[in-house]
Amino acid sequence: MLSSHGRRAAALAGGLALALSAGLVACAPEATVPTPSPADTAAPTATPTPEPTPLVPEFDPSAHSIDDPTSIWVVSNKLRPLTPVDFAPEDLVMPEGVENEFSQPLREAAARAAEQFVGAAAVAGQQVRIISAYRDYDTQVSLYDGYVARDGQDAADTYSARPGHSEHQTGLVIDLDDHGDCYLAACFGETPAGSWLALHAFEYGFIVRYPAGKEDVTGFMPEPWHFRYVGAELAAEMRDRRITTLEEFFELPPAPGYAQ
Repeated sequence: MLSSHGRRAAALAGGLALALSAGLVACAPEATVPTPSPADTAAPTATPTPEPTPLVPEFDPSAHSIDDPTSIWVVSNKLRPLTPVDFAPEDLVMPEGVENEFSQPLREAAARAAEQFVGAAAVAGQQVRIISAYRDYDTQVSLYDGYVARDGQDAADTYSARPGHSEHQTGLVIDLDDHGDCYLAACFGETPAGSWLALHAFEYGFIVRYPAGKEDVTGFMPEPWHFRYVGAELAAEMRDRRITTLEEFFELPPAPGYAQ
């Protein structure tokens, strides 16, 4: 049995043990919760705003007149003479940087387009020149009368327009040649130059005005050298719709012959 002195010593020892134990617990480090770094935090993904699809304007077939001789869409054929018949454009200029056999002018828009057209052909390796452009009424009178005297009127009407009906009088036409053997001949369409020009004409606002197989529509024999300026919009629309004549595109009557 412990004496009173022993009981006090035991109590002191027990109290010391409890105090030490409590101190150790108090000194123990607290558990920490890791803080996520910015790299660990996924930023919300922004939903891209879709860009509006640009609207392609619809082709407007009434954008230009087909009757006004000053219009780039004017349709002149054996049933549609120019009005007036001796019409002469007021904005004729000379194409620049293009060989021009007879130094004939064009309307300004057609001249600028012809420069680009012939220049692009040269870049593609096709050297071509203008062999005919604007012809006034009096010049057409002289040419047509000469053809009639030589070949007769019926034959002349297949390849030469009567005065007042000629597209050349509009100032919107170029006849092209490659210095080869098919000068003003149907075989020009089969040459590398003729093929390239026909394929790329629409890019510069031109069309082959008298295509093969459309003689009953246009009234003229095929002329693969005869390029009519109608502007890039109409030229592209005709190509996209695979329509090769102005008569068919604008739903005009065929013009195989003159009204009188």
